[in-house]
Amino acid sequence: QVHLVESGGGLVQAGGSLRVSCAASGRTFDVLDMGWFRQAPGKAREFVGARRWSDGNTNYADSVKGRFTISRDWAKNTVYLQMNSLKPEDTAVYFCAAGPPGTYSSRQYNYWGQGTQVTVSS
Repeated sequence: QVHLVESGGGLVQAGGSLRVSCAASGRTFDVLDMGWFRQAPGKAREFVGARRWSDGNTNYADSVKGRFTISRDWAKNTVYLQMNSLKPEDTAVYFCAAGPPGTYSSRQYNYWGQGTQVTVSS
């Protein structure tokens, strides 16, 4: 079992930056593929980005590519989503997710955090 807790959400002006964190506990953290998703009001949850455990490779949704970066702190069992050049349309609840090796490609994550709200004002 894996327990994920997000933090770091908040209110930021358009063009600003914010970093959200996802602390993991339970199953060995270093063999988990990690992903970030978001859900805006009235919309379906969408993929933001992911990081593969084996080689650190990352991929991102086109809407955030070049602005968002996923990183990982092995010592703290924490994954970060650094968000730069934020836009009002980035406003959403952001969720981190984890899964066994292979999830990076399948995107069928087994474990989910509770989410953290990010609001970007214009």
